[in-house]
Amino acid sequence: MKTIKIILGVIIALTIVFLATGLIFKETTYTTKVTINKPVNEVFSVFNDTSKIKNWIPELHSIEAENEKTERTGSTYKLVMKNKNGEEIVMREKVMAFVPNEKVTLRFNSSTMLKTDDYVFSFSDGNTTIENNSKCVGGSYILSCLYPYFKGKLKSLDQEYLNNFKTFIEKQ
Repeated sequence: MKTIKIILGVIIALTIVFLATGLIFKETTYTTKVTINKPVNEVFSVFNDTSKIKNWIPELHSIEAENEKTERTGSTYKLVMKNKNGEEIVMREKVMAFVPNEKVTLRFNSSTMLKTDDYVFSFSDGNTTIENNSKCVGGSYILSCLYPYFKGKLKSLDQEYLNNFKTFIEKQ
């Protein structure tokens, strides 16, 4: 009986810690960065060409403009991603800020998360650096409790996409 009480105590303590995570960490933030041996205007142009995104985000199945604006800020897109199990995940993307050759801020909304990616482009010594500051908020309280534990996975995935982009554009 004493063993059962100890096991239950440990389970209750772990549950409390897990649920407290969502109260302590309201959002998960991280930064990724890549340096590309190309001029900033070329990098920015290719990065924002929706017809080329599949070249560095292999899970992207389709991207469709819902409301595309000439100045880009405020444009919305429907993205369909396919995970490794072949399941489709629908996301909405909104361009929150668009400053040519300097910055693009994208907000992604799906049933599981609200994510903001703030890409800053800088040029120095013949190289363009893209720095992405990401912020993720869970679509539910339980997901908000989970995301801090998966911060490393989220960051490595975004870094992989930036590395894929670097490989793609430097081959052109």
